[in-house]
Amino acid sequence: MTAAIWKREEGVPQAAPTMTMYTEAMNKFTKSATAFMEQVHLLTEAREAYEEAISASTALRKSLDAGDQTLRSLMTQLEQVVTTHFAEPHPDKKRPEIVRSEATRAANEGNGSVGTMLP
Repeated sequence: MTAAIWKREEGVPQAAPTMTMYTEAMNKFTKSATAFMEQVHLLTEAREAYEEAISASTALRKSLDAGDQTLRSLMTQLEQVVTTHFAEPHPDKKRPEIVRSEATRAANEGNGSVGTMLP
């Protein structure tokens, strides 16, 4: 509590303290302090939950950022491969053909896979 609460205002007559005033104030303080202490555990729980949420958020953000970086890197590599191999076919090269060997057919049978592309 600040010092301003405890200062007496000048010019305002103060009532003489009585045992009744003391008892009422003491009872009010005791009741309020007890009620507060019964609930103070909620403040601790809230703080712990906050720290857990921040920690999880930080870890999740770090994981997502790493995943995004991996995706960007792979996309860049994919774009380079596509640009290098499929931009304009050279007149002396044949178009890629789908080739299936017996081993590839057996391995891919039933899973909907397409054969290997060869240049």
